Amino acid sequence: MADHYGSDFITIVDEDGTEFELEVLTSLEHNGATYLAVTLAGTEEDEDVEVSILKSVEEEDGEPILCAIEDENELETVYELIMEQLYEEDEEDN
Repeated sequence: MADHYGSDFITIVDEDGTEFELEVLTSLEHNGATYLAVTLAGTEEDEDVEVSILKSVEEEDGEPILCAIEDENELETVYELIMEQLYEEDEEDN
């Protein structure tokens, strides 16, 4: 999968202090905010891949904070834009 999407990885720490390594599939700027489509790193291509969309919000100590999107309309809009972007990138690779 890393060969298909690239190799942009980030590590996040949840509220309990647990670290997760995520692969960034794509990023999107929309209405002044940055959104990331991510999946857990190390997922094999033949496994079901769960993609999450996170929003980058105000920075804390110079680092952006990633959070889930609470607003359903915002999530639906960003999901559609990200899917269009991913399909365009896939078509360009073929």
